[in-house]
Amino acid sequence: MRILHVAAEIFPLVKTGGLADIVAALPGAQARHGHDTRVLLPGFRGIMAGVPELVPVAQIGPVFGAAAVRLLAGRLSESGLMVYVIDAPFLYDRDGNPYVGPDRRDWSDNHRRFALLGWAAAHLAFGELDPDWLPDIVHAHDWHAGLAPVYIRQNPSLKTRAVFTIHNLAFRGIFPLECYGETGLPAELLTPSGIEFYGSFSFMKAGLVYSDKITTVSPAYSREIQTPEFGWGLDGLLRERSSDLSGILNGVDYSVWTPQDPKIAHAYTAQNPSGKKLCKRMLQKEFGLLRDDESPLFAVVSRLTEQKGMDILLDALSDLLDSGGQLVVLGTGKAEFETRFSQAARAYPGRIAVHIGHNEDLSHRIMAGADALLVPSRFEPCGLTQLYALRYGALPIVHRTGGLSDTVVDATPDTIASGRATGFVFDRPDSRTLGARVREACTLYHNKECWRKIRRHGMLQDFSWNDSAAHYEALYRSLL
Repeated sequence: MRILHVAAEIFPLVKTGGLADIVAALPGAQARHGHDTRVLLPGFRGIMAGVPELVPVAQIGPVFGAAAVRLLAGRLSESGLMVYVIDAPFLYDRDGNPYVGPDRRDWSDNHRRFALLGWAAAHLAFGELDPDWLPDIVHAHDWHAGLAPVYIRQNPSLKTRAVFTIHNLAFRGIFPLECYGETGLPAELLTPSGIEFYGSFSFMKAGLVYSDKITTVSPAYSREIQTPEFGWGLDGLLRERSSDLSGILNGVDYSVWTPQDPKIAHAYTAQNPSGKKLCKRMLQKEFGLLRDDESPLFAVVSRLTEQKGMDILLDALSDLLDSGGQLVVLGTGKAEFETRFSQAARAYPGRIAVHIGHNEDLSHRIMAGADALLVPSRFEPCGLTQLYALRYGALPIVHRTGGLSDTVVDATPDTIASGRATGFVFDRPDSRTLGARVREACTLYHNKECWRKIRRHGMLQDFSWNDSAAHYEALYRSLL
């Protein structure tokens, strides 16, 4: 099959979260299965600089407020994956991240910046931009690509089918009605049964209404988003389309996330984990923590937001400290949480250390050196950090929600005895419940044989892309 993935991020060129990892890994896995898989990306600075030898494919011309727009093509250096890049400097050549400026506010023209992404995907499918390659499937990822299925539907004779993946329903791409005319879409689509969303319009809703099939990134999340609690106002639509909705668990690229990683202090394996102790000591040294093999080292690698439960963790720090634990935090997000974590690090030197920002290499060193990873998310579509942590032997401590509940087996007397436990799961997203599991983890840490057994089983879990890619292939074939 010829498959076009449409997304705003791709690792390692532009990354704000797990979406970039998925867009890099899934097409590669499909290509290894024999499919002709390509990715369409906006021409952000990191992408323009990171794809060598980009060549022109089409001159698009003035569109969406940009006077000069071209479609370029090239291959990623490491994977060889074929990518199309929309070269529109007026829209994409900016400071900040893909969605917000340096002031952390959304770009006011995001509706035009990402309408162009969906528009270009549709015109590739029409054969107007690269007549030598027409996709059978256009696979649009998250709200940024949500208009791609709508533009495709404007040509009813087109055989290309559209699949839309929800990576996080909380981000719905909502814009004022007065911006709708700039999308170039027919006015008749702006209805409650179409793109209109409570007096605005939503790219996410557009993808849900006009795609042929909808997927999301874990089975549990596919059920949760059909409820008012997790549906963000779209649960009714998702229930209506439940027969077209499926949850396919994200995978991990184990060529990138591995304890044989050159980014870490010392390689190790599930069978011979001795190098992990050396990684822990190096991490303690790097962050100025006390060198103490008997103190369990907890880690956070996350956006620092309410969704990720960072306020819950901050309120549970006393349980972690009173139990003898250490904490290292890597992330950026809400200013209040950045400040509170930094204050905690100053209050408890040698016990808590914080790095505000994103650092890919450091995240690998943290996974390798940590004994446990804290993921207290209020909701989590899939989560990738807990999967990375499992492979590195850092036991995940997670809230029972979404993909976290699909991927971590709680350490209970029964699961420990049967060799199935891989981490710790708590049922209520509050500091008291999290604190209790942290205390239990600290107690279990001192039972060295039991901890090693759980760690080994977690490291041997297989969340590679092979199964997930096969599920996507079956979904595509059902459309063709």
